[in-house]
Amino acid sequence: MRLYSRSAGSGLPVVLLHAFPLSSAMWLAQREALAPVCRVITPDLRGFGGSRLGDDEPSIDAMADDVAQLLDEEGVERAVVGGQSLGGYVTMALCRRHPGRVGAVILADTKAAADTETAKANRERIAEAVLRDGTGILVDENMPAMLGATTRERRGMVVGRVRALIQAAPPAAVAWAQRAMAARPDSFGTLRSLGVPALVVVGDEDGLTPPADAEAMVEAIPQATLAVIEKAGHLSAIEQPEAFNRVVAEFVKTLA
Repeated sequence: MRLYSRSAGSGLPVVLLHAFPLSSAMWLAQREALAPVCRVITPDLRGFGGSRLGDDEPSIDAMADDVAQLLDEEGVERAVVGGQSLGGYVTMALCRRHPGRVGAVILADTKAAADTETAKANRERIAEAVLRDGTGILVDENMPAMLGATTRERRGMVVGRVRALIQAAPPAAVAWAQRAMAARPDSFGTLRSLGVPALVVVGDEDGLTPPADAEAMVEAIPQATLAVIEKAGHLSAIEQPEAFNRVVAEFVKTLA
C-alpha cells in the first residue's frame, strides 16, 4: 500500500493524518503555516483522496502500517506524528505497533476509548447506508455534529468546504473506515506507556470527542500538554486554523 501524500517545508518531519471522512486536503492551512517551522507530510489514508483502498480487512492497525511504510518511502526514521479524529486513532495505533518511529505525538479531537456496542452498531448502519445510497447520509447526519455551533452559525465558507470534502469521499472507503474504527481497541494502555512528548488538542465545542475525552488522554500520558481551541468543534484544524497552527508550531519548536 502506497499512500498519496502532500508535503511542504523542511526540517523536523511532522506527519499529520486527516479526519474521517476527509483527505489530506483538509491540511492546506497547516502546510502553509507550518512549512517555515518543520517538514509537514500529509498523506491520504487508504481509500481517501489519491490513495487506493486495497483488499485488506478493515483495520486501524493496517492504516498505521501504511504510515510506517510512508515514513520508509520518505526516508524518515522518526517523526512527530499527529492526527485529528480518525487520524488520532491511527496515530495511537502507530505508537502501539511502531513506537520507534514516533518522536512525539499530536492528538487532536480524538479519544482513546474503544467504541461502545451502540456506537459499533451505528457505524455499521452508516457503512451499509453509504454503500447503498452514497455519502449523503454523512452530510445529513454526521456533518452537523462534526462542526462546532460557532462554525455552523457564522462560518458558511467552512461549512461549505467540509461538505465538499465529505461528498468527495468514496463510499467504499467510508464504509471500510467505519468498520475499522468500530473494531479498534482501547488505547489507554498505549498512552500510559508513551515515552515521548504529546500535545492533546480539542475544540471547546467538540461534541463528538469533547474536552473530557482530551483530559482523560492527558491524564494517561506521562508527558502531555493540553490545548483547548475556543469556538471550534470536532474539526478544530479547519474551523480555527490560526489558533490550531499556533499551538502546533509552539509544540514543534520545543522539540526542535
